[in-house]
Amino acid sequence: MPTEAKIQRVNVLKDKLERCTIAIAADYTGLSVNEMTDLRRRMRAAGVDLTVVKNTLTYLASEAAGRPQVKEIVKGPTVLAFGYDDPQDVTKALADYIRTTRSALAIRGAVMGDGPVMPTSDVTRMASLPSKSLMLATLMGQLQSPMQRLLGVLNGPLRNLDALLQARIQQIESNGSGN
Repeated sequence: MPTEAKIQRVNVLKDKLERCTIAIAADYTGLSVNEMTDLRRRMRAAGVDLTVVKNTLTYLASEAAGRPQVKEIVKGPTVLAFGYDDPQDVTKALADYIRTTRSALAIRGAVMGDGPVMPTSDVTRMASLPSKSLMLATLMGQLQSPMQRLLGVLNGPLRNLDALLQARIQQIESNGSGN
């Protein structure tokens, strides 16, 4: 018979799984209490919801949330990082923590929305991508570039004509003042 506390815990996990844009599972074996406290503090500062989970309760919550693929990445001692906005923010926060602290934290995989499980390599690759705003700015620059070059080509003959007329005016003025 499940206890009220376990039922409540499953409901909380189910709610997080339904609301999140990405859920990343990591193995926290080998982390000291101080390292775990530092990890929680940094993730909270980055807007990441970090939760140490019990596997059986997570399995129940993932089924209830309609995301059974989460069960594939939850094995052994697991911490789940939930992101509710830009999925890349979560991957960058975890990757930065692992890189800067040389932590033993090991990413197992991730689930974005209702999609398939992302392997560790895809999660780390996602963390290395430029930010969304930088990618949008690059795209806008690439879209504007052909139009700017076309404008330059179309304005070229007018600039040349203007330069020719200005040179002729100067030539006439210099000949007129010399007579």
